[in-house]
Amino acid sequence: MSVQNEAPTETGADSLEVWIDQDLCTGDGICAQYAPEVFELDIDGLAYVKSSQDELLQSPGASAPVPLPLLQDVVDSARECPGECIHVRRASDGVEVYGPDAE
Repeated sequence: MSVQNEAPTETGADSLEVWIDQDLCTGDGICAQYAPEVFELDIDGLAYVKSSQDELLQSPGASAPVPLPLLQDVVDSARECPGECIHVRRASDGVEVYGPDAE
């Protein structure tokens, strides 16, 4: 059974976080179209994650929690990203469950 296809549930689920590798970002903005509450393009033309307080997180490797109601939008963003730069991992152990490094 592949972890990549399992979605967390409200009870007992590992929380997930998302981050973007700006070195691979193509600036297409697909992620911001799918989940504008989580992703935003900055003036440099690259996508960044946003904190739960809607603050753009511009530090390299900065991650933001994935709100459960937006999980499918974040997963779709990772799958459709032409730069393959969106990484979704379990917060507890850092294992990537969606994105280019997911098993």
